[in-house]
Amino acid sequence: MTRTALPSPLRPRALAAGDLVVIASLSGPLHSRYVPDLERSVTVLERMGFRVRRAPLLAAGRRHWWHAATPEEIAEEFNALLRDPEVRAVIAHDGGAAVLGYLDLIDVDAIAADPKPILGYSDISLLHLVLHARTGLVGFHADLATPGLGGAWQAAPEARRAELERLYARLLTSTEPIGTLPATPARECWRAGRSGRVEGRLIGGLLNRIALAQATRYALPLERFDGAVLFWEEMGSQAAHVWSYLQVLRHSGILDRISGMVVGVPREIHGLGGPDASPTLPELVLDVLGDRDIPVLGNVEFGHAGPNLPMPVGIRVALDARQRSLSLLEPAVRSAQGEAAPRP
Repeated sequence: MTRTALPSPLRPRALAAGDLVVIASLSGPLHSRYVPDLERSVTVLERMGFRVRRAPLLAAGRRHWWHAATPEEIAEEFNALLRDPEVRAVIAHDGGAAVLGYLDLIDVDAIAADPKPILGYSDISLLHLVLHARTGLVGFHADLATPGLGGAWQAAPEARRAELERLYARLLTSTEPIGTLPATPARECWRAGRSGRVEGRLIGGLLNRIALAQATRYALPLERFDGAVLFWEEMGSQAAHVWSYLQVLRHSGILDRISGMVVGVPREIHGLGGPDASPTLPELVLDVLGDRDIPVLGNVEFGHAGPNLPMPVGIRVALDARQRSLSLLEPAVRSAQGEAAPRP
């Protein structure tokens, strides 16, 4: 297969101490019982050195169906944040199921003119993938504010919490590559591949959202997957659904183009490894991959199952399945004095 030159990623400007980070309802509503978690997330961000503001739609009890507001209202507020030069980063308070409703209402010209880190996972995966497709924006598949910084982080051991705070602050403020991401013994090499180690751009998110994004007119061109390291996680699903989503990626040609795969810690996937000869997740993944001899690293610390390692979409990484390591080879942000990357 002939590999084509890929456009450069559009890196946001690096944050500095005192910069404004806004927590916004980019998908689901804020339930009253999670207000304490939201307050704790503000404390975490302030401890990293940032000013924090809550966007107006982030009001406990406000909702439209399962959304924080109508798609038009969410898009209006999101676009205002993208256009506001004082706002240097936006973090979603939670996931949900609203982003599909406003993908066509986002001001992509504002992103190209002043790219900013957008943080979140789950439904926010759609934003990362679609905005990367449309502008080249590096998306920060990272913890959400309320269930992540204010929830899962607080339940983690103190050393792990401090490690994550340093990692996130460095990712957002440093123009030097992070290097090897911290690992836990839970990681597993599911397939070593021919060499065990590959390099490529990191592309992925929540598995069902990857499939949904590719079904829209804003899908990533297949060329963006050439040599990419595909990362994904899934929660609240059935093993058969996971198998089906992976089959969608196979039929679309994505699995024929990637150089490696990284799978997050699964959560609430029913029908895995049960007493009725159900497959394990590694067996399911390798069944779909067939004879594609690429490295596959499993149980990596991102997704719905706990505190997330940040996975910057579009950044070049090194995956070594034998050593069970993942390294960020490029910075996710650019110098404040530097020029933004050209729009693809």
